[in-house]
Amino acid sequence: MNAEIIVSLEKLRNYVEKRDFAGYDLYDTLLSPLPFHWLGKWGPVLATQFQKRNPINIRPLLGIPQQRNPKGIGLFLHAYSLMAQVEKNSGYTEMAEKLFHWLLENRSTGYSGSCWGYNFPWAGPEKSIKAYTPSSVATGFVIRGIHEYYRLSGDQAARDIILDTTHFVLNDLPLTEDATGICISYTPVLKDVCYNASLLGAEILARTYSLGGNEKYREMACRAVDFVVARQRGVGRWNYSLNPVTGTERKQVDFHQGYILESLDIIAGLCGSMSNKLKEVIRKGLEFYEKDQVLPDGRTKWRWPEVWPVEIHNQSQGIITFSNLSSFGEDYDLLASKIASWTIENMQDKKGFFYHQVHPHYKIKIPYMRWSQAWMTLALATLVKNNT
Repeated sequence: MNAEIIVSLEKLRNYVEKRDFAGYDLYDTLLSPLPFHWLGKWGPVLATQFQKRNPINIRPLLGIPQQRNPKGIGLFLHAYSLMAQVEKNSGYTEMAEKLFHWLLENRSTGYSGSCWGYNFPWAGPEKSIKAYTPSSVATGFVIRGIHEYYRLSGDQAARDIILDTTHFVLNDLPLTEDATGICISYTPVLKDVCYNASLLGAEILARTYSLGGNEKYREMACRAVDFVVARQRGVGRWNYSLNPVTGTERKQVDFHQGYILESLDIIAGLCGSMSNKLKEVIRKGLEFYEKDQVLPDGRTKWRWPEVWPVEIHNQSQGIITFSNLSSFGEDYDLLASKIASWTIENMQDKKGFFYHQVHPHYKIKIPYMRWSQAWMTLALATLVKNNT
């Protein structure tokens, strides 16, 4: 393994542990005590969007606290569980256990099974979400971390949580069904069709099946795969979501391409259902990802076909996807390393944290904990583990 990756990861680890895995988030504006809602429905929406794009971190002035984010802790748990398998006596195992127990104590309440949401409220044009409202995305990534921790430790409490989370997916998340398959909604708040969110919910069902669950969970996970496979565009890409009323898709192609490809591969592995058709779907999706979303020097495009800015979440997911799915292409592992090298050289601060974005003439250096540090910790740990 390249020493550059090890050194980078250790610097990042020191940074996040000194801050106890707490920090600011890209979408945390509504944690401010300022009454944005006094400006009507659009007050919280506009405040969130402005702050998301603001290159200057004014969160301290707005009274926004630095907190732990459950999804971020799930990503850190995943990364630490991977590294604990590589470096046996480095403190990764002990910290992974602490992160796991924190997740147990910080589940969202009032739902059919274990689940997690973000620590902040969020407002958009179509829906507003209260803090800790669970989602298939937050819960899906937390369960990935818990499953890796279970593989590491054999802790039966981790297995029980995975099984329990299935009840949240089955009973609390609305379902869309058509001739192509099923789609699991993003949150209990609204019935919607978001491809990557549905697959993360399906992953939970597939994990339960792999741990001894019944055939129903496997069938549902495979039908969710079928639904997304049917929406792949001819060039290999996916759009972000589908409006179930109008039938129009939201055309946003970025790191979610990696989410989808990784979920398809994970579900097939858990369910033992990697057909030749699905292999071709993944292969085509990876080819589009490599040729159309990654530049020769290791930068990833903002939102295809737009190049700028270089976004840390795109960089981290590129590393993870091409490293974990390297069996689909002989150069994918090298590509993951190239993306990592560019990111370390251009986006890691001397203090250890990673910047949010690189623009042609400036950088946004705000050290978001979940959005940037958690994802890069997982990306670098994935690279280390897969090359050990």
